Amino acid sequence: MSEILHTLVAGVAATAAMTVFMWMVHSTGVANADMVRAIGSLYTRSYENALWPGLFIHFSAGVMFAFFYIALWSLIPHTTFGVFVALGVVVGFFHGLTMSFVLIALVSDRHPVARFRAAGFEVALAHLAGHVVYGGVLGLVVGALEVRYSILPTLG
Repeated sequence: MSEILHTLVAGVAATAAMTVFMWMVHSTGVANADMVRAIGSLYTRSYENALWPGLFIHFSAGVMFAFFYIALWSLIPHTTFGVFVALGVVVGFFHGLTMSFVLIALVSDRHPVARFRAAGFEVALAHLAGHVVYGGVLGLVVGALEVRYSILPTLG
């Protein structure tokens, strides 16, 4: 039971860190990185009422990915705090690369809200960095709480 609770805590903390990071990037004008409203408006089809659905969807996905990341990491024997952080950054980087590609190639041109249709290099880079933040914070929390899924075998 504590594995589930710790995963929820880690997922919420990592998603909150990513959300704050993306908000900071957006608020400084570096990139149109209002990811929460972009996600929410995919469903509401409106910018104005997209915040709460976007937060719900983003945090739900963040917790879901925390379960996936931790399950993957639980397969690795002899992990330490530093290994969890490094794994978080590396997996976050590749997750960010994938999501940046999906955003640019599949979502931006078809987004229902005009302000999210122009997703260039800055937006992709912001999403990549945001996912690295997510992975790094997830690794920090998982390492600190020593979260492992004992029902999974370790490799090696």
